[in-house]
Amino acid sequence: MESLVKENHLLKYKGKKVFLTGHTGFKGAWLTTWLCQLGAIVKGYSLEPKDKNGLFSVIAKKNNFESIIADIRNKEQLEKEILDFQPDYIFHLAAQALVRESYEIPSETFEVNAIGTANVLEAVNKLKIKCTVVVITTDKVYENKEIDYHYNESDELGGYDPYSASKAATEIVVSSFRHSFFNPKKYKEHKKGIASARAGNVIGGGDWSKDRLIPDIVRSLIASEPVNVRNPLSVRPWQHVLEPLGGYLLLGLLLNEEPLKYAGAYNFGPLPYDHLPVKELVNLSLECWGSGSWVDTSDASQPHEAGLLKLDISKAKNVLNWSPKLSSKEAVQWTIDWYKKSTDVVFDFTVEQIKNYQSR
Repeated sequence: MESLVKENHLLKYKGKKVFLTGHTGFKGAWLTTWLCQLGAIVKGYSLEPKDKNGLFSVIAKKNNFESIIADIRNKEQLEKEILDFQPDYIFHLAAQALVRESYEIPSETFEVNAIGTANVLEAVNKLKIKCTVVVITTDKVYENKEIDYHYNESDELGGYDPYSASKAATEIVVSSFRHSFFNPKKYKEHKKGIASARAGNVIGGGDWSKDRLIPDIVRSLIASEPVNVRNPLSVRPWQHVLEPLGGYLLLGLLLNEEPLKYAGAYNFGPLPYDHLPVKELVNLSLECWGSGSWVDTSDASQPHEAGLLKLDISKAKNVLNWSPKLSSKEAVQWTIDWYKKSTDVVFDFTVEQIKNYQSR
């Protein structure tokens, strides 16, 4: 297994068929670019990007991959695309990924996140070839007791808001399929390795999502307006987008090599001392930008969002030999550096950041 932890281990994706759901989203666009740079044969399956000027619009013109615009709730089409492609790997990122939006469309959030995942795994069950699957959930799957505690993979699942609950339900879907159809002990029969990845709060260039902190900050700075900060004292496991994506790619390779050993759930987040309150992240962002101010717009009548959330990444460190490469301060610097670039160079800068990260 030593070969998998060397600097160039990700080159093992060269020439491999990778099916990626949610490729038009923020994380999906970064992962599509990274896989294409590695020489993988990528097929994406996702809805149209919500933001026509987001990162996907940039990378779609530069990377060579197949793009299917469709809904993962369309079980028949999803199954057809997966079976036609015969993937070596599947990374399932497609989701309704916003906490505040989940209050507006709760049933749709459960449909997309839980049932959509079941649709992906049911299609995988019909594949006759070896296939390795990494399902992306979230750090918010845990029953958050709002205490100073780092949640680990064996802690109780839960979810106050519909988004968090839907992702906890997704984890149960993954566990059910793993036991019922993809049991690691029967791998020689089904040839499917299944794992889930629970990432912390991700920041990075190209995210323009509604009600997300960094996009809100950048939009305000561009408009020369104060940044409205809803929950300045909330603490989150912030990390640059390349941190969990590197974890997903490493997990996929290890799971492909030894599915019995690596099947399961993994947290990906910052080091224990590097969880920051929102106001500190905002101040770092303004410092990196070189100007700006913020105002506290806390409102107790707004939908509930957790005030404290920390992740324990011991399992990823000890089992996968994965560890964060960027501090939270560096993550903010890399992110703001991206947004300060002009549109005509952001693709090259995206690739440059991937290469710089990979070489660390």
